[in-house]
This record gives sequence, structure tokens and C-alpha cells, in this order.
Amino acid sequence: MMKAEAAGSLPKTNTEVVQKKPRRMKYGWMKGLLLPVVIIAIWQIIGGLGVVSATVLPTPVTIVLTFKELVFSGELFGHLQISIYRAALGFLLGAGLGLIIGILAGFSKRTELYLDPSLQMLRTVPHLAVTPLFILWFGFDEVSKILLIALGAFFPVYINTFNGIRGVDAKLFEVARVLEFKWHQQISKVILPASLPNILLGIRLSLGIAWLGLVVAELMGSSSGVGYMIMDARQFSQTNKVFAGIIIFAVVGKLTDSFVRLLERKLLKWRNSYEG
Repeated sequence: MMKAEAAGSLPKTNTEVVQKKPRRMKYGWMKGLLLPVVIIAIWQIIGGLGVVSATVLPTPVTIVLTFKELVFSGELFGHLQISIYRAALGFLLGAGLGLIIGILAGFSKRTELYLDPSLQMLRTVPHLAVTPLFILWFGFDEVSKILLIALGAFFPVYINTFNGIRGVDAKLFEVARVLEFKWHQQISKVILPASLPNILLGIRLSLGIAWLGLVVAELMGSSSGVGYMIMDARQFSQTNKVFAGIIIFAVVGKLTDSFVRLLERKLLKWRNSYEG
């Protein structure tokens, strides 16, 4: 009798869990807005009371008005278009090479021994250290900026692709050998699907570093772009314009990261992992 009651109560409990989870996930994104809203409210109150000078810390309302002015004047879209072009081209170049070399080094021990030590040494060199060299070699042209972005975008994809391949279960390779897969079939049907979570993580990290590289490139010797707009505003003590540029970088960076996370959920929906 007790067993029958327990068996009858289990489906009801499971149904409640299944029903509650989508509702929690549906409105969960709103919790992420709580902290920014609180910070903006406190910021506005402090600025409105005159506790901090408007030159040092302009209020959110002032920044919004500045942003509106930049939009209607067309200045924002001109600079943003150039910045997105540089970041996208540098990211595609760096992440593409990182993916290819990561696959080669992960798939072949010999390739790893030839390439990985030099790449790991180069990885430890900061962006700011190589920027003067890039300027000397390529000048202040677009090439130096794009290559600087590509350099930063290369390593996250390379390292995560390499680690993803080396983390593939060896039994899968044994199955591939039994099925007489050729090397390109092993890559497309065994290695890439199994290492896809690591590769997508590398792409997310690479996008973030690409935006950091863009800021460095545009702050040092540029006549266009959002970074240049920030530096130009700094020279004239236009702090509100500086904040507007910083917020633009943050918003665009968040949008690109959200796109990759959406892609990650679509491609990895087969994965049954803990989500909190």
C-alpha cells in the first residue's frame, strides 16, 4: 500500500519540477538587470546632489542626452561602423588561424612539438609590448590595427581547440579506426563534435579579447573609431562623451557574447549538463 502511494506521488512531483523550470528560466534574465538599475539610480542621485563634479562623473541622464546627440549627428554610427569592421576582420583572421592550428596541433603530436612552445612564448607577450613594433612595421594604417586584434583573438581559440581535441575520449578514436575513417572523417565526425564545447568557449573568450585589442589599437594612433572618439573627448575634458564611448563598447561586446551563447545553446542542446 505504501509502495503504491509512493509510486503514485512521484509523477506529480516530477511534473511540478518540469513546469516550474521553464517559468524560472523565462523571467531569469530580469534578475540580471537588478544590479545595473541600482547602480544607475545611486549614480544619478549622487550626481544630482552635486556630491561629485559633473566633469569627473556626469549623471546617467547627461550621458543619455550625449548619446542621443551622437546618434542624431551621425558621428556615432560613423565611428561604430569602422570599429566593428576592424574587430570583425581581426577576429575572423585570428580565430580562424587559431582554429586551424589548434586542430593541427591537437590532432598531431609532431605538429604540437614544432609549434606549441613558440606559440606559448608569444602568448605571454602583452598587447602593449608589441604595439610599437606593429606601428614601426605597418605604420598607423588599418593593417597594424587588424593584426593587433588578430593576435589577441588567436590564442583563446587555439588553446581551447587544442585542449578540446586532447580531451576527446580515446575510445572514440578506436571506434573510428575500426570503421576505417579517413583523417578528414575523424576530424568532421569525431574530433569536432566532441571538442565543440571547448571551441565555442574559445570563440567567446576570443571575441572579448578582440574588443580589448580594438580599444588598444584605436587609442594608439587612430583618426577614426569609437576608441578615437573617446581619446578626442578626453583631450577636451568631455567626460560625458567618454562614458558614452565606454558604454557603446560594453553594449556591443555584450551583444556579440549573447549571440555566441545563443549559438552555443543551439549547437550543444544534446549535452545534458548541470545548469544550476
